[in-house]
Amino acid sequence: MRKSKFSDEQIVGILAQEAAGTITGTELCRKHGISRQTFQRWKAKFGGLGVSEMRRLKSLEDENRRLKQVVGEQALDIQALRAVVAKKF
Repeated sequence: MRKSKFSDEQIVGILAQEAAGTITGTELCRKHGISRQTFQRWKAKFGGLGVSEMRRLKSLEDENRRLKQVVGEQALDIQALRAVVAKKF
């Protein structure tokens, strides 16, 4: 997964500016050099979160990804073992 060029604090700050109503979303996108789609994705995913909550969410997503990978590897192992047991010698 690509690393964002914006830190968690910067993303929260950008979203907070828009939430405060001091600047519109289009102006924020132009000012920070992000696409409108990226801004909307951030808003849907991180809207209303603080920096610590955002970090916790990212760490949980990473842990979930790793656990899914482990389950996938175990499923492959089980499938291979069943294929070996099913063979008649």
